[in-house]
Amino acid sequence: MRMSLGFRQSLATVVSAGAIIALAAAPSAEAATIAAPRWAPAATAAIHPGTQMFTAGAQCTANFVYSDSVSTYVGYAAHCAGTGAATDTDGCSTQSLPLGTPVTFNKGASLVSEGTQVGTGTLAYSSWLAMQQAGETDADTCAYNDLALVKVDAPYVGAVNPSVPFWGGPLAPTTAGTTAGESIYSYGNSLLRGGIELLSPKRGASLGDDANGWTHTVYTVTPGIPGDSGSGFLDASGHALGVLSTVAIAPLAGSNGVGDLAKELAYANAHGMSGVALVPGTEAFAPII
Repeated sequence: MRMSLGFRQSLATVVSAGAIIALAAAPSAEAATIAAPRWAPAATAAIHPGTQMFTAGAQCTANFVYSDSVSTYVGYAAHCAGTGAATDTDGCSTQSLPLGTPVTFNKGASLVSEGTQVGTGTLAYSSWLAMQQAGETDADTCAYNDLALVKVDAPYVGAVNPSVPFWGGPLAPTTAGTTAGESIYSYGNSLLRGGIELLSPKRGASLGDDANGWTHTVYTVTPGIPGDSGSGFLDASGHALGVLSTVAIAPLAGSNGVGDLAKELAYANAHGMSGVALVPGTEAFAPII
């Protein structure tokens, strides 16, 4: 059984509830990367992979930065804007908030603090909404295509940097998947971590690919928890692998499902978006061994 990993909380009153999260996959690795002329310095950027994102009270984590050469987007999981229960992980049947829904970027929020709002954006793409509009019927795609893109509002584009904190990268999305035992890296930012940044970097191993390459099962120390939903995963070479979507209760308790980013991006560009590609990090990928 799989459950999504979103975390719902009112910023005015602390109210925990169901969650949201997922993953998916698609295009060619190097072709799915786009460079931008300038970004905020990685050390001081307010918006970056790992930033907390809030949508109608649901908290998730940013995965990577994307661009279509006109607009700047930050990704999270489509279920982060979903309106179903934590056990509703089928994007072809679960309802979602509409495109245009406001999203905020926050720093330092926890169960006891509202943190600081550092930017705003709007929901520009949801794989769940796209699949429902297209009448998608492929079971693997419906179950694991879980990517959403938030367009950063113009006043905050200058505060964005595409580098993953602690690890560096990402490089272009991989289309090769992962093999069992391969190292993987992530950066979660759940409210449940209490704002302690030392708990955010996560390292683990892949158990391999599943669902015709649409998802990758991983174990990390610590595992992804509610609020980490949407966070990005890097493979052993620093290439973008996928988006944190679910936690398994059985048969591999505590494992996480990571949607394949290449497939998800390809789907997005074929269903409503055009020319959107991952922006590589300005900081070199440098995993700590």
